Amino acid sequence: MTELLDAIEIETGPQPAASVIWLHGLGADGSDFVPVVDALDLPAGPIRFVFPHAPMQPVTINQGYVMRAWYDVLSTDFDRRADERGVRASQQLVEALLAREKARGVAAGRIVLAGFSQGGAIALQTGLRHAERLAGIMALSCYVPLGASLPAERSAANQGVPIFMAHGTHDPVIPARLARESRDLLGQLGYAVAWHEYPMEHSVSPEEIEAIGAWLRRVIG
Repeated sequence: MTELLDAIEIETGPQPAASVIWLHGLGADGSDFVPVVDALDLPAGPIRFVFPHAPMQPVTINQGYVMRAWYDVLSTDFDRRADERGVRASQQLVEALLAREKARGVAAGRIVLAGFSQGGAIALQTGLRHAERLAGIMALSCYVPLGASLPAERSAANQGVPIFMAHGTHDPVIPARLARESRDLLGQLGYAVAWHEYPMEHSVSPEEIEAIGAWLRRVIG
């Protein structure tokens, strides 16, 4: 049985009938996006936000320093940096979180899988392969990991899932070019991607938060 990650949970009202599982970036933790909840103009119905803490592990490009990470980053060369074992291990950890939300009475079609940077990559990795249709996938400042395996592994149930992707045009960590290539890959596979670019670095802007709120109201409102 897959372990359940520790997480921070925020419920905007009693007995939530919708959930957002939001994955943080490399070296951060689940508290990173907690302040964003108050900045969103949320739908009227109560929502449970789940902000899990990634496992602690050494990260190669950071001299092996142990930090919270969804997978190892092997190289600054994006063609060689995918830690497939780590990506797939985190996919299973997130699947366990999805299963828990369903066990708590939230239907798959009322769950949004979201993430920033590494967390966004894992949101895409997991959501596009999940066996039941989700409410949406939100992928911020990230890219599609293991893209070559996606055509064979993707789930037909989520072929039409709404996907929100956003990226900074001046991102020095994950180049905007890479994110656009991921967007184009998803488009070629028939996914409907709502694409947003902002004049920022590897971060989240107020305009982006406003767009996220509007998108959330559409997919789970």
